[in-house]
Amino acid sequence: MAPKRKQTTAGDSSSSSSSAATRVTRRLANSTVAPPAADAEPPKRKKGKTTATAVKPEGEAKSPLEQAADGGGGGKTIIIERSTECSRFKTRAIQVKEGLEKGVAGVKVVVNPEKPRRGCFEIREEGGEVFLSLLDMKRPYKPMTDLDMEEVISDIIEKIR
Repeated sequence: MAPKRKQTTAGDSSSSSSSAATRVTRRLANSTVAPPAADAEPPKRKKGKTTATAVKPEGEAKSPLEQAADGGGGGKTIIIERSTECSRFKTRAIQVKEGLEKGVAGVKVVVNPEKPRRGCFEIREEGGEVFLSLLDMKRPYKPMTDLDMEEVISDIIEKIR
């Protein structure tokens, strides 16, 4: 059982309320540092990363997908949706992007304009034809590793022209 509190006398009751604000610990009693003031503001917390959901001013640049939707550039837009699970998706997406930009003049290639699906590698034309769709792949991503990416790139270039 916890010990009972000491009874305060009438003279101590006024000092007990003020002592709660300036509590003296053993460390403070031995040091010459004054206790912190009661009205001092606590240190400000650091803000976390903010998302880009704020409204953009008109002078700011738009994302590649927004530019394509506005009709800027006049070329076709190819969307590569790749999973972020493994670096194999990234290397193949970069390979396809570079191949299409070299092979077809005026084509825009956008990688992951929106949050990608898990285990997904898909190449499609914006609002149209799907060139390659590998969905719900599990490790070791056998359907994707079996692809000859040079052949896939050449097939897509033929379909675009």
